[in-house]
Amino acid sequence: MLDLKTLRSALEQLEEERRIPKEKIIEAIEQALAAAYKKDYGKRGQIIRAKFDLETGDTHFLQVKIVVDDSLVRIVPEGEEEGEIAEDDERVRFNPEHHIMLEDARKMKKGAELNDEMTFPLEAKEDYGRIAAQTAKQVIIQRIREAERTSILDEYGTKEGEIVNGVVQKIERGNIYVDFNRAVGVLPFEEQIPSEHFRRGERIRAYLYAVEESPRGVNLRLSRTHPKFLEALFAQEAPEVAGGVVEIKAIAREAGSRSKVAVHSNDEHVDPVGSCVGQKGIRVTTVMSELSGEKIDIIPWSADIATFISNSISPARVLDINIDEAEHKAFIEVADDQLSLAIGKGGQNVRLAAKLTGWRIDIKGVGATEIISSDDDTFGDDAEIETKEESEEADAEATAPTEEKSE
Repeated sequence: MLDLKTLRSALEQLEEERRIPKEKIIEAIEQALAAAYKKDYGKRGQIIRAKFDLETGDTHFLQVKIVVDDSLVRIVPEGEEEGEIAEDDERVRFNPEHHIMLEDARKMKKGAELNDEMTFPLEAKEDYGRIAAQTAKQVIIQRIREAERTSILDEYGTKEGEIVNGVVQKIERGNIYVDFNRAVGVLPFEEQIPSEHFRRGERIRAYLYAVEESPRGVNLRLSRTHPKFLEALFAQEAPEVAGGVVEIKAIAREAGSRSKVAVHSNDEHVDPVGSCVGQKGIRVTTVMSELSGEKIDIIPWSADIATFISNSISPARVLDINIDEAEHKAFIEVADDQLSLAIGKGGQNVRLAAKLTGWRIDIKGVGATEIISSDDDTFGDDAEIETKEESEEADAEATAPTEEKSE
C-alpha cells in the first residue's frame, strides 16, 4: 500500500525545493501505473490510462479506443488472413482493442466524431499493488528527472548572458564546479582569471554564457574571462550603461591583466567615460576589484576610425596617424618618450588597441627608424620595459575619475 502522507510530503518538498509542479509528478505516477498495468494485464494494441487519487490512494484504469470508419481502417474478419493490399491504401488494420467503429461509438455517445477518444473502465486486479510498485518506481524516477531538467532549463535559460552567483562545490582537474542549489555550473580552467584561486565553500560570481541540455542533465557554462562579463559588471555599477544611455561599443581583454573598453553616449549631455569611471573612480574601482585588480582603460568610441584608433592607444598621445583602408592598417607616430608607453609592457597596449579597433596598428617614434606592429609576437627591450613614471601615468589614466556630466 502507498503511504499517502509520505507521498504528499515528498511532492510538496519537490515542488518547493526543486520547483517541479505537483501535477507533473502525479502525471508521471499515472503514466507509470498505466505502463505497469498494461505490461501484466494488457492486450496487444490497447491504450491504457490511469487516474490516481492523491487523497484516497485509489487508482482507476481506463481503456481508450479511437473512433474510426471504413475510410481509416481495413476490417478483416477474425480468423481470416489479410489479402493483398493496394499500394495507395494507407488504412490500418482494425483492432477491436484499439478502435471503435463510428456507428458503435454514436450508440454510446451522441455526437461522436472520427478520431475522438472513447474511454472504458478496466477491471481492478487484487495483486496489482505489489507489481505496480516495482514496475512504476524506475519510471517515476525518470519522469521526475525529466521534469526537473525542464524546470532548470526554464529558469536558467532566461539567465543566459547574465551574471550568476553560486558557491564553489568542488575543484577537479582545474575545473571549478559551482552550486546553484538546483543546478551545478562549470567554470573551466581556460575561463578562469589566471591570478585567481578559489576554495570550496567560497561564493563566486561568473558570466553564464551557455545553457546546454545533455543526456546527463543541464550544463551551465560559466566564464570570468569573457568580455561580456566585464560589460555585465559595468551594467550593474553604472545605471547609464544598464539603461542604454551609455553603450559599450567594444571590449578587448587580457583577463587578469588589462582591458580596454570603448564607450559611446547616446545623449550628448552624458559623458560616457565619466559614467563608467564614476565619482572619484568608485565604479571602475568596484569592477577592478571583482576582477582581482585587472587594470581597465575606458576610452571614448568614435565613428571616425582615425580618432578611434588614436583614442585606443591611450594613455600614449598620438602625434600623427595615417589610415590604409585597403590593408586595414593604421600607421601611428608618437613622441620618442611616448613610444614604450604606446607599445606597453610586452606589447600589451598596442595589442589590445588592435583587438579593440579591429585594425592592425604600426607604431613609430619621431626619431626612431624601427616600426613596431601590433602583429609582432616579440618586442624589443624598449617595448618590454616601461619607465616608472610611464607605468604610473598609465595606471593613473586607466582609472582616473572624470567629471560626470550626467550628475
